[in-house]
Amino acid sequence: MFSTVLIANRGEIALRVARTCREMGIRSVAVYSTADRDSAVVRFADETVHIGPPPARASYLNIPAIIEAALRTGAEAIHPGYGFLSEDADFAEICAAHGITFIGPPPQVVQRLGDKAQARAIMAEAGLPVLPGSRGALASPAEAAEIAAEVGYPIILKAVAGGGGRGMRVVRHPDELVWAYTETRAQAQSVFGDERLYLERFVEGARHIEVQVLCDRHGAAVHLGERDCSVQRRHQKLVEEAPAPNLPSEVRERMCADALRGAVAVGYVGVGTFEFVLTPTYEYHLMEVNCRLQVEHPVTEMITGVDLVREQIRVAAGLPLTMRQDDISVRGVAIECRVNAEDPLRDFAPTPGHITEFVPPGGQFVRVDTHAYAGWTVGPDYDSLLAKTIVWAPDRDRALARANRALGEFRVSGRGISTTLGFLRRTLAHPVFRAAEHTTDLVDTMTDEAREADPVPDVDAVGAGSDSPAASADGAVVRPQSVHVV
Repeated sequence: MFSTVLIANRGEIALRVARTCREMGIRSVAVYSTADRDSAVVRFADETVHIGPPPARASYLNIPAIIEAALRTGAEAIHPGYGFLSEDADFAEICAAHGITFIGPPPQVVQRLGDKAQARAIMAEAGLPVLPGSRGALASPAEAAEIAAEVGYPIILKAVAGGGGRGMRVVRHPDELVWAYTETRAQAQSVFGDERLYLERFVEGARHIEVQVLCDRHGAAVHLGERDCSVQRRHQKLVEEAPAPNLPSEVRERMCADALRGAVAVGYVGVGTFEFVLTPTYEYHLMEVNCRLQVEHPVTEMITGVDLVREQIRVAAGLPLTMRQDDISVRGVAIECRVNAEDPLRDFAPTPGHITEFVPPGGQFVRVDTHAYAGWTVGPDYDSLLAKTIVWAPDRDRALARANRALGEFRVSGRGISTTLGFLRRTLAHPVFRAAEHTTDLVDTMTDEAREADPVPDVDAVGAGSDSPAASADGAVVRPQSVHVV
């Protein structure tokens, strides 16, 4: 087992990994940018190393600085968390070249699955269902138009190196294709440094279901059930739950079996996620494979009792899984709500600012993963996630009630700060969501409903510190100041 692990990330996931390291008797090293010098993980970790100024490319994406920090502190392994370098095959290879273990799949697996177009082909060969689309990266708008005509509109353009909901654009009519191709390619180049695109048929009224897999270096592979991640804005998730509601057992079993087959076929090692699109008639197709820990991993932990980060570290150290498929059982229902520093009334625009009050909820079977605290400044340089509120209950009705109660207790206020708290409570209360009939269109539907109703929510009705306007500690309304959104 490793004696020292460097955490190449920030925010709640860095703190999450550091806590598991401490429980395992492993010394943790936190790297941080100038903006994060007072962060929670910097206070918690056993050792810290400053790696650069606030911009991510100068700090959390600065591979030489991270490798130097690992060598200087004697770290034998690097945990990349999610985002940043977590699916960077070059970084994994550089770690290996310096004798440092990358806590993730082997570099060649990351390379093959990180190329989303190549991953589609690999999984199709393994027998997994994939949506009709291009066989590889598109060479030109003309090729895209030809394939789109064969597949049928609507189609979705995706960045080959994409992830995190970025680098995607739905095209509903041939007249939109050239413009969409140009815009999406430019975004892919800007965000991922790779302009290549592929396309596939876009499924209307779909659900987003994903399967968690865990594989070791000794040929053992298990799945830990599935999650529903259909509540999204701009292809980024807001609410996740496990197990997926309203999913026929035979579909669940086939989907999980397909995910395992795909993992074995590609020689997967570590924690991974197979993401599927589910049609209204319960047909499913693989979208992509994520070679990392997911933001929503806590809901799987809550229903299985498995510490995914612990297993991830053990597998990276060459140890076998501590379980077999028969040892894994699913109990109850878990729901995760992402509390972001965003204003739902302004298309979820980020709202950086200074937090003056931060009181997370508590109570039975409530878990809050967060790095925020009163006095913390939410800057414009990183993701807007403040906290993940996760609840568990024996059934879905009680889980919904517990999640609503927990979000109602959550108090966040400060200069310039708005949050998604109120929007999340309205999502949980929405009749379509409560009936488990929601799709990836739910947030758009709710946004349209909000525009038709009162544009300013009732703070008392949706909970203090919820949407804009926010509430102060004494309950007074605090209008968010104008902020420059980066």
